[in-house]
Parts: sequence; C-alpha cells; structure tokens
Amino acid sequence: MSSEGVYSRYGAGSGSAGYSSASTRGSYSGAPPGYGQNYGSGYGGARGYGGGGASYSAPASDGYGQQHEYNHSSGAHENFGASSAQADSSEKGGKRSMTLQALNKNVIMWAVFFTASLFVYFMMSGGDFSFLMTYGAMSRMFGFGILNVKTFLSKRATGVSIKTLQLYCLVFFFRLTSIIRHEGYLPYDKSGDWLYHVIEIMALLFTGCALWGCMSPFKSTYQGAMDKFGEMNVPPGMGAVYLAIPVLILAIIVHPNLNSDFLSDVAWTYAMYLESVALVPQLFMFQKQTSGVVELLTAHFVAALGFGRVMEFMFWIYSYHELATSAGSKLPGYLALFSQFMQLVLMLDFFWYYYLAVKNATPLVLPSHGTAVGIV
Repeated sequence: MSSEGVYSRYGAGSGSAGYSSASTRGSYSGAPPGYGQNYGSGYGGARGYGGGGASYSAPASDGYGQQHEYNHSSGAHENFGASSAQADSSEKGGKRSMTLQALNKNVIMWAVFFTASLFVYFMMSGGDFSFLMTYGAMSRMFGFGILNVKTFLSKRATGVSIKTLQLYCLVFFFRLTSIIRHEGYLPYDKSGDWLYHVIEIMALLFTGCALWGCMSPFKSTYQGAMDKFGEMNVPPGMGAVYLAIPVLILAIIVHPNLNSDFLSDVAWTYAMYLESVALVPQLFMFQKQTSGVVELLTAHFVAALGFGRVMEFMFWIYSYHELATSAGSKLPGYLALFSQFMQLVLMLDFFWYYYLAVKNATPLVLPSHGTAVGIV
C-alpha cells in the first residue's frame, strides 16, 4: 500500500490523527481516539468508528472481490480448457484440410499426365510397343516441368542438385544430336516421326530453364553445401565430371551401330549410359540434408524421372538384342540393360518412401533420418 493510505496513517500511532479524522466526518466526535484506532486496526484500516460505513464495507468488498477473483480464475481455467480443446480441434481440422489439398493436387497433377499419355497413345502412336520409349520421354519432360513449377513459383532452389541438372542437359543434348540426324534409335511407331523429337527438345528446354533458375535468380536459396557429390580436386560445382567423363569413355569403347555413324552412335549411347547415373548427385544430396525431409514437388520430379526409366527399361528388356556392335556383339545391349537396372535398384528405397509420402500427403523423409514427417 502507499504511504498515504488509511492503514499507514494509523499505523504511525497517532491517536489525535485518528480522533481528528473521526471528528472531521462528524461521527462520534467525542469518542476516544484509541477506540477508533483499535477498530480501524481490527478491520484493516478503517478510519475510526465514525467511518464505520466505509470501514465495514471495505472488508466486505475485499471479501467479495476475492471470491469474484476465484470465480473468475475458475472460469478462466474452464475457458482455457475449452479454448485448448477448440484449438486442438481446429488444428486437426486444418491439418486434415491441408492433407486433402495436397493429396488433391498430387492426384490432379498425375491424372493430367496419364490422361495426356492415353491421348498420345491412341491418337499419335498407332499402339506400337515402341511407344514405351515415347512414354518414358514424356515422363522425363513431365518431371522437369514439375521442377520448374516448384522452382519458379516458390522462388527457391532448395533441395535441387545442380549437378543432376547439368548431367541431364548433356543427356538431352547428345540424344538430340543423334536422333535429329538419324533414325536408328527412334521409336518405330508414328510418335517417332516428330513427337519424340519435340518431347526431347522440350525436356532440354525445361532442364536448362531449371538450371538457370538455380544458378541465377534463386542462387541464394541453392543448397550448395549439400550438393557435394564428386567435389574432390575439382572446382566447386564441377563434381559431375566424375560421372560425365568415365561414361563418355565407356560409350566410345562400347556402343551399338544402328546409325552406322560413329559420332551419332556414340552420342546416343553416351546419353543412354549417362542418364543411368545422372540422378546419383540428386540422391546423394537427399542423403546429405540434415532434416531428411524432401519437398513433395522435388520428390515428384525425381519420381517422374524414375517412372520414365521404368518404361524404357521395359522396352529394352525385349529389344536389347538390337543394340549390337558392327561386329555383331550384343555387349552394348547388355550394358544398357545393366545400367538401367542399377539405376532402378538405387531408387528402390526412394520409390517406397515416395509412395508413403504421396499416400499420406506428407513430405518424403528418407529412412536414414527416421520416420518423423510433417504436413505439407
């Protein structure tokens, strides 16, 4: 209490002050000062009996105030409990809503792709088995389209390996230098007339656009510290040479002869072999992420590339014998099958956790980082 409060003035022991206070109020002016003081002390600071109305009402008021505070406190606890339950319910409802939205986006995105695939199959391919090559190319283009949507809409290059993009630029470039000049490695159906070329050109443009986005406008968000594959005795960002150069040497040594042109055959074979290892830096980067969480759109991008590889693998299982050297050796066909098979083996765990992520509409969490997931 302040020094000027009622209790402080009487606590000083001044009887006259108490008497004077009583007399100024005109109540029991002849009462002994001590009586007023004792009464004031007993009731917590009343100003003599003359101030009895005020004195008596003070504790009553205090008592009621305390009871009121208690009731308010109880009500606050009840309200807090109700609010917490309401907040939990709202949070769960919000998560369910976000889950449904993410799931709907995933379903719609892939539904559009599969619908377009059916349209191309029935209207532009003639139904030949070699359409699987075109289908695989469509899936790759679809994957890089997703990557561009992710990069340019979010304005972030997080979780994307520039080395993988560099390798895929080489893949599409060398494949185009072969199929534009010669027809030996084109699908047999109508899609090999022009559609396959357009798809590969679009894939190259999408890949180059994504690479530019990661290296220029959104470079500040690129996680270079995690994209460290092959960075030994080479300048930063050049680790892809440890894949590009050995694969080129292998393509020069072992390649089929369908075009009967050394450069064209080597270019196509190089693209085939290099694509089998182009995703390795991206998978390596996934493992280096401290949280282990892969953004869902990035996961869709990688899954689309893997799905395209599955389609091509199915085609070459039945057609590998056509990849023969000029001497008749089928070694290039065996190498093509082996390289594609090894890529799919490396991606098996990714495919499984991708399936779980899409099913639950949660981010993809790699097994080395546990199983904790959060809502997209």
